[in-house]
Amino acid sequence: MLASSSLAFPQSPCHSPAVTGGLKDDRRIVLFHPSVPGRAIDAVQDVLRGRWIGQGPRVDAFESAFRSYLGSSCAAVAVGAGTDALHLAYILAGVGPEAEVVAPVFTCSATNIPLLYQGARIRFADIQPHSMNIDPNHVRDLVNERTRAIVCVHYGGLPCDMTELQRIASELGIPIIEDAAQALGASYHGVAVGDISDFTAFSFQALKHVTTGDGGMLMIRSPLFEAPARRMRWFGIDRAEKLEDRWRGDITEVGYKYQMNDIAAAMGLAGLEALDAALAHRRRLLQEYSRQLDRVADIEVIGGGDLPDREHAAWLCTVRVPDAQDLRRKLEEHGIESAPVHYRNDGYSIFAKSRGSFPAMDALDGKYLVLPVHARVSLADVERICAVIRS
Repeated sequence: MLASSSLAFPQSPCHSPAVTGGLKDDRRIVLFHPSVPGRAIDAVQDVLRGRWIGQGPRVDAFESAFRSYLGSSCAAVAVGAGTDALHLAYILAGVGPEAEVVAPVFTCSATNIPLLYQGARIRFADIQPHSMNIDPNHVRDLVNERTRAIVCVHYGGLPCDMTELQRIASELGIPIIEDAAQALGASYHGVAVGDISDFTAFSFQALKHVTTGDGGMLMIRSPLFEAPARRMRWFGIDRAEKLEDRWRGDITEVGYKYQMNDIAAAMGLAGLEALDAALAHRRRLLQEYSRQLDRVADIEVIGGGDLPDREHAAWLCTVRVPDAQDLRRKLEEHGIESAPVHYRNDGYSIFAKSRGSFPAMDALDGKYLVLPVHARVSLADVERICAVIRS
């Protein structure tokens, strides 16, 4: 999900002449492009010819396959969007009016907006300059007896420093809620993201590693929360009881229309089959960016270095530069799209009550830019992009 509606990225490549290093290249390199396996198209057609197009057996199958892919002991509850998954996690974690929640100041606004649904008080934490992930040191400064949860986002697909965050959460007896929208396939200390914390939310939005058009998955550690989550994603109704007698079952909690449908689940099942190849390709691209830009003055690939304790999901390649707008204009002149993509949330009016001091975020303002990483970007494209940057 893009943080600003003012940014519009083409959904398919367009063509405009570009010249790099004296060589003409007619192919425009777009910043994002959805990756839909051919098997997904066939699978959707099968669903459309059948009985179930709403929530049906393929949703169950996708939940099971997703859980197996991660090797997770958590329950998997498929929903209509990653934002739905986060909202349910906040409810299940007991986040209510006036509860304090520590969350990252830098993320897609969808991470924090559901906290406003709950009337929570958001305490924004600063970033780590080398990763743009939440800074555990600032988290420790912010937590208190009123804190009900810690929210972390694995920016670009690089896991946060979970050991430090878990230590803080354990001391207070509060849950960690991971926004893993960008981190499908990532791991920390050999454990898959999705099998680490109390709640983990994944996104299958149009541009993610696996897309279902739009969709999400909530991974839940405690068995006590699985049944309520399944009810709340469907108006608070127990579907099993409803199938036995349409409206006899009681509704004991406020629910939402957050369920996934079989059309989306069919796409998700096909996407899981292609995920390993997609991750390998993205990681090669990120490694090549890091290699090519390693010795370029004033350029740093944020979170691009090798970290032995975690594996990158490589959803984004973000670079730190002295003047991001200047580089963005230069790349555009050569037919290459780029953008900041996400912005500090304390700049939005809806989060005015959560403003504070964020020196690391201040230092990066206007100095970061996202470069293309997706299935239609090749190693040759990365060479071309880096040649423009070096020039």
